[in-house]
Amino acid sequence: MPRYEYRCRACGSTFEMSRPMAQAGDPARCPHGHDDTVKLLSTVAVTGGSSTPAPTPRAGGGCCGGGCCS
Repeated sequence: MPRYEYRCRACGSTFEMSRPMAQAGDPARCPHGHDDTVKLLSTVAVTGGSSTPAPTPRAGGGCCGGGCCS
């Protein structure tokens, strides 16, 4: 179940709630009992491996191989 982060406009506390995606836009009550809350935009860092290795630089260096980007 996804976790959503909210901030209370009345007391300034930030809190998280687990709820189904279908309820993501529903109002959330802060832990201190206030109803004036706003859902925060969260960033998600996704990391993982790749089976394709990174390309190796060409001999000569530089972005075009001739050293023009010194």
